[in-house]
Amino acid sequence: MQVNSSINTLDTLEIIAFHLHEQEFCVRTTTIREIRGWGPAMPIPHAPADVIGVMNLRGTVIPIIDLATKLGMKNSEPNERSAIVVAEVHGMAMGLVVDRVSDILTIASSLLQPVPEISVSGGMRYAEGIIAQAGSMICFLNLENMFERSEPYQAFAA
Repeated sequence: MQVNSSINTLDTLEIIAFHLHEQEFCVRTTTIREIRGWGPAMPIPHAPADVIGVMNLRGTVIPIIDLATKLGMKNSEPNERSAIVVAEVHGMAMGLVVDRVSDILTIASSLLQPVPEISVSGGMRYAEGIIAQAGSMICFLNLENMFERSEPYQAFAA
């Protein structure tokens, strides 16, 4: 991905890009608190399918979400390259398991294209757009839409 340092900061997006099953996704860096290496989570009985469990993050219990499962993909098999991206969504911290973090980038807002309108799934509301460049496409995710306030994740946080 090309980064143009001469772009006006009002016309840019700061993103963190990561992989899930060889597909590339990204989110705004402003939602990210930190990136951690993979560590086991304590399972919670009867948790939603995308909740791996909970983890103690410096005294705060946070839910750990299998982002692949949340996006309707096959569940992730965490390994030494996996990462936990700790995000803050609706005022709550949560860990998102990704296969690997690719990069932190500043891109021109004009590179973000709308997702083609298809009426296949309600999950399309999770994608804010597509960043298309020569040889690659990155799905730009909207975490606020993905984790609505009414979802049960808050029950797993302290």
